[in-house]
Formats: sequence, C-alpha cells, structure tokens
Amino acid sequence: MKEYETDPTYIKALEWFVRIKDKSVTSADRIAFERWIEENPSHAEAFQRAEALWKRFDIVVPEYKQLKASGRINRRSVVFGGLTLLAGGLLLYNLSRNRLFADYKTDIAERRSFTLPDGSMVELGGYSALSIEFGAGQRRILLHRGQAFFKVAADPARPFVVQAAGGNTKALGTQFDIRLSGDSAVVSVIEHAVEVQGHDASSVTVDAGWQVSYDGSGIRAATQIDIETVQAWRSNRLVFEDVPLRQVITEIERYRRGRILLADSTIGDIPITAVFDTAQMDSVLVNMAETLPVKVINARGYLAVIYRR
Repeated sequence: MKEYETDPTYIKALEWFVRIKDKSVTSADRIAFERWIEENPSHAEAFQRAEALWKRFDIVVPEYKQLKASGRINRRSVVFGGLTLLAGGLLLYNLSRNRLFADYKTDIAERRSFTLPDGSMVELGGYSALSIEFGAGQRRILLHRGQAFFKVAADPARPFVVQAAGGNTKALGTQFDIRLSGDSAVVSVIEHAVEVQGHDASSVTVDAGWQVSYDGSGIRAATQIDIETVQAWRSNRLVFEDVPLRQVITEIERYRRGRILLADSTIGDIPITAVFDTAQMDSVLVNMAETLPVKVINARGYLAVIYRR
C-alpha cells in the first residue's frame, strides 16, 4: 500500500472527486471545491492522483461511455460507473447510485409509509424506490432499490405482483418484505404466503415465517426466520447475525450519507453480529473500529475507508 493512500488530504481529494463527478453536484459544491483546491498546492496534486485513478480504470469508463452513447443512461436511470477499493492499493470507487424517477422513494436514512391507489400499504426503508403499474387485470410494483414492506389490500380480480432483481413475488396473502442486495432479492413472509418466481420461471410458495432469496442463478432453499428481526428496520434498527461485513456495509450505506470502501476484499468476509440504531449511524464505523480487527479512516466523513488492522 502506498503511503499517500492513507493521507487525509488524498482521502479528501477522493471525496471531492466523487462529489464533482456526480450529476447532482451544485454550484455551491463547485465553488467550495475550487476554494479547497486553492488553499494548498497539495490539494491539487492529491486530486490529480484521484483523477488519474479514474483514467486508468479501463473497465467502467468504456462501459459508462457505451451506456451513454446507446441512450441507456436517461431520465429513468443514470449509471455513472465507479471506483472500488481492491487489494494492492488500487482504489476504485463504486458510484452507481441510480437517480430514478420513481413513484415512491425515500432519501438516505429516511423511512416512509405510503398508501397505494388500491388501498394497499407500503413502507420504504432508507434510500429505497419503487414504481407502480396498476391496470384492470393486475397490480404490478417495480422495486428499483432498497427495501419495502407490503400490506396488500384484497382484490382477487387483480393479482398483486412485485418485480425485483429480475424475479416476481405474487401476494397470496397480506404481508411480506422484499430487500434488494446487489443483484439478488430477499423475500420474507410476515403473514399468509407469497409465490416467488425466479429468472428461469421456476417458482416456489413461501409461507409466513420463512424467507427465500434469488438471483440470476435461481431461487435458493427457504430458511426459517425470526419475524421480529426481519422487521427491525421498521423500528429504526438494523440487526445482523453472522452477516459478512460487505453486506452489512451495503445496508449501512442506505442509512448513512457517503460511501464506505474496503481496502482489502478479504475484509468483506468478516462476520458481523450487531444491532445498529439507524438514527445514530454517524458513529457506527467508529464502533466497528473499536470492536473489529480493522482500522477506519475518515469514519465520520463522506468517504470512509476500512483497512485490516
């Protein structure tokens, strides 16, 4: 690992790089950035290192340009590309936070409940979004990101189906929860049952108190759940039991502004058992550094980096 990669100025430069490249950057952001650059010659040098890193990344940059040229980056979604931390000191950072024009959505750390046109209720967790397509013969929900709890109003003539991560969940009762995690979806049934259909059109019925997950490789075997633990996020708590750190970070980022990067991919395998208060996420990385074999740089900042201690 190069010495400058742990330099606070370099970390700050990476943070500015992320902000300036984001399409949501404001005029105030740009003015503040210019002032920061002018404060010290080392700031410009650190920013040049961050910019050079992006230019050397020959995977995401061409993909981003191709998406832009094809028109797939549009008002419905913006895939910006990214940088991700890899072992050996190469810092690449994932910026792919969709800007969806969804019907219902929440911001970072926000939790809201909505009543849908059919009388069904949906509660969205932090940084979540969905769209609805209701017609005469069906009620279809598209979960774009995050997590949602559904309490479905009865309407036998119009099935209630949630599309997420390439699969479909059809309500056979009233209450269930769906959480997106990368390219996979986790479906937990709170009351009655649902029918889950995977990418390959195979399907399985899941009863209350059980959970299944699926991705492009298919539907995994159902596992029994503790309903209170699954629903803890609805009471501003995130509960993890032997969950890999990389997955924990994905959930934390929906309740904490900024990004968290792993300096070593093996750190992501560390099992985490913890309960976090979503109202106090600013201190969660500080607590991790005190209890895990890791060191966290810029723990309370917009861009935090986790190293193995």
